[in-house]
Amino acid sequence: MDPRLTDLLRQFDLERIEVNLFRGESRDIGAPQVFGGQVLGQALMAAYATVESHDVHSLHAYFLRRGDFNAPIVYHVDRARDGHSFSARRVVAIQHGEQIFNMSASFQVREPGLEHQLPMPDVPPPEKLQDSDTPPLEVLEQLPEKLQRMFEKQRPFEFRAVEPIDYLRPRPLPPLQHVWLRAVGQLPDDERLHRCLLAYVSDYNLLNTAVRPHSSSYLSGNLVMASIDHAMWFHRPLRVDEWMLYTMESPSASGARGFTRGMLHSRDGRLIASTAQEGLIRVAKPPG
Repeated sequence: MDPRLTDLLRQFDLERIEVNLFRGESRDIGAPQVFGGQVLGQALMAAYATVESHDVHSLHAYFLRRGDFNAPIVYHVDRARDGHSFSARRVVAIQHGEQIFNMSASFQVREPGLEHQLPMPDVPPPEKLQDSDTPPLEVLEQLPEKLQRMFEKQRPFEFRAVEPIDYLRPRPLPPLQHVWLRAVGQLPDDERLHRCLLAYVSDYNLLNTAVRPHSSSYLSGNLVMASIDHAMWFHRPLRVDEWMLYTMESPSASGARGFTRGMLHSRDGRLIASTAQEGLIRVAKPPG
């Protein structure tokens, strides 16, 4: 297995320290705080550890404080309800004695029902697109240091943008983007794991969609950005080691916040999940 995936799975192998209490490791992805998707995915994994035969179908989370990637995170799971068809869990993430995150999640036993969905957007396939994980070296060297640091970190997922940003000649772009993504290698056949990892990767690029009309400010490095909340709905079975199309749009940005929503389709056109997020987008004051 690719060492990047081995390390990712290690992060999701939570330590059970007591009934309903779990501990997870963090990783530095180049940001000043713990990656929100990591906390989201680990919290969902902790909740799954208390559920028998149900699959998560929705979650709603708030990021309360910056996480410290140099210290472990403790997850406390509240077994709010266990029913025949649905179970509910509330998870609180604690670090240095304070809540940094909380999440409510609902789980359902699989059952048949009515079916419909919006069609998948018509975009070029991933094979016709360039890898958008890291800009070319000559471009990377001209970016602000904090952006360089994020791009230089090895990621367990690969991304191919349909509408890439021109980093050297930024211009206002529509608040919409389509990104193909998948894990860098094959993963175990475990639906729970794949849903937790989809929660993890769903935090990539989502808030960035809200700054595409303001790409000059984003690429200058003078924006402070952080996820405030994150919601997710799981519609159909999925695999994160197969290509998925992430369609993201930002209907609004105001009050130093940006709102973005997204849809994830499988390669064969099935709508597998939907997301929504609001994040802080604050123009940093110059020093002095």
